[in-house]
Order: sequence, then structure tokens, then C-alpha cells
Amino acid sequence: MKRDIVCVIPARFESSRFPGKPLADLCGKPMIQHVYERASRAKALPYVAVATDDERIFQAVKKFGGNAIMTSAAHRSGTDRIAEAVKSLNLANNAIVVNIQGDQPVFEPAQVDEVIAPLVADDKILMSTLIYKIIKDEEITHPHAVKVAFDKDNFALYFSRATIPYVRDKKLSADYYKHHGIYAYRRDFLDVFTALPEGKLERLEALEQLRALEHGYRIKVVVTSYDSVEVDNELELAKVRRIIEAG
Repeated sequence: MKRDIVCVIPARFESSRFPGKPLADLCGKPMIQHVYERASRAKALPYVAVATDDERIFQAVKKFGGNAIMTSAAHRSGTDRIAEAVKSLNLANNAIVVNIQGDQPVFEPAQVDEVIAPLVADDKILMSTLIYKIIKDEEITHPHAVKVAFDKDNFALYFSRATIPYVRDKKLSADYYKHHGIYAYRRDFLDVFTALPEGKLERLEALEQLRALEHGYRIKVVVTSYDSVEVDNELELAKVRRIIEAG
């Protein structure tokens, strides 16, 4: 299989906040279909698939003509699920694997080019992800908007559901950035990542990317100009429905 860049969308049925979320009706299509179709519009991606542990999601993807890969139900994160899925694709070790979360039905296909750019430019970079400068004040303190602090070379220092950085001197101000759940990895780094033990911070914050940082691996962050709406509940689904209907 000759593919230098592929996209795998992790999708599970069970969710404490929104069970069955990938199959939620969104303007006549299951939400996972919207994500799949948008990913398929990215020119850099010759192959897109959904990785799931649920037969209902698997069959829904097959029904709309998509690629679906069954995986174990025991995975700790979407990245772990993707790592299993790509084993069946016979990719080269330095191939690039894009992870787009199954709850981002209105992401911009151009974001694929943004997230893969560091790995295309530098063979030494193992993992990258997108961040967005926060413009809505409520997101600065909201735990669903994951904040990120990064160094002068745009490598992540930390991700948190808390507000970072904390501005001690109130005469100063800070720019805040939130994380988008779109990643790119080297194919061989996925094997490394899944072999790492769960990190303490990863467990506390429930953020899979912290596993890489806790074990000394660097994550390149790319500032995108596109905001994104992640669907975690029925209210956010209704918001996305309005966005799609508005064109």
C-alpha cells in the first residue's frame, strides 16, 4: 500500500457525556460521516478510515461507502486506537498518520495541511498538533477548552484544562491558546507512544497528549486561524447543526 500520508478517525460508541455520539443525526447524516467527508476533501490525504470498537459505527461507515477498521475496546485513548488500526495498512515507518477526532464535524480540510507541515519539513519531528488563539473570554476558564503553553520554537510545554499561563501581576496580560484535537504522527512513533505507561498527569487531566510530554517526547504546535466546534453534548450538536444549515 503506497501511501505517505493517511488519516484515521477514532470513534467509540460509549461516552459518559454523550453515548452514541458518532452516530448522532446531523442534518440527515451521522456525525461521523461529516467528519469523514471533510477529511476526504483534504488534498494531502489519499486514504481516510474510521477506527472503532463498535459494530454499529463500523456498519454505519460501510453504509455511506467509507473505510472502517475494527479495533479493540481496551484502548486508553484515540491515539492508541489509531496505532492498532494502522498496523493493517502496511505503511512505511516514516509515513504520516493524521488523527482527526470524530466529534469535529465542521473542521476545515485545510487544517490537514497545517498539522502535517512540520513533519513534512523536518524528519526529526515525531508529533504535531493544532492550537488556536482564544478570542472568547469564557473559553479561558472553561475546562472543555484545553489550554496550551509552548516555547519559543512552538514546542508544547504543557496542556491543561486549567487556565495557563496564570498571570500573577495584574498589570500584565497574556495571550491564551486552546488545543484542537487534530494530530499528526510518524507511523513508527505510534508504536513508541502505545508502549509508554499511562502518565500521572495524563490520568489527572484526562489528556492523552500529556503521555508524550511526561516521557520526554516533544510535540510541535501549529497555530491555526480556524476555530473548531467539538461536540460533547446535545447543545453543541444543535450549535453545529445551525452552522451546517447556514452553509
